[in-house]
Amino acid sequence: MALVIDGERHRMRLTLGALAELEAGLESGSLVDLVQRFERSAFSTRDVLALIVAGLRGGGWAGRAQDLLSVEIEGGPMAAARAAAELLARAFMLPDQADGGV
Repeated sequence: MALVIDGERHRMRLTLGALAELEAGLESGSLVDLVQRFERSAFSTRDVLALIVAGLRGGGWAGRAQDLLSVEIEGGPMAAARAAAELLARAFMLPDQADGGV
């Protein structure tokens, strides 16, 4: 999956390393708590930013959260939130679910 930032397409994926970095940087709780916040639509902008940074870093980006504070994300904050939720869902999807199986 990808996100367009300042007109440039960036690949995003949550690798094991990116997930570990994400969990270490969470303000509160664990990855399970983060998943639950997204399931309840009770996530914060900090959660969205943390997931976007982790996804970008998993895709090879070398930046930091501070680098995203003044960028333009195509589709705005809602697109960023959708991308964050999709990243999280894909990270914990079983392989057969990814192929359309049960």
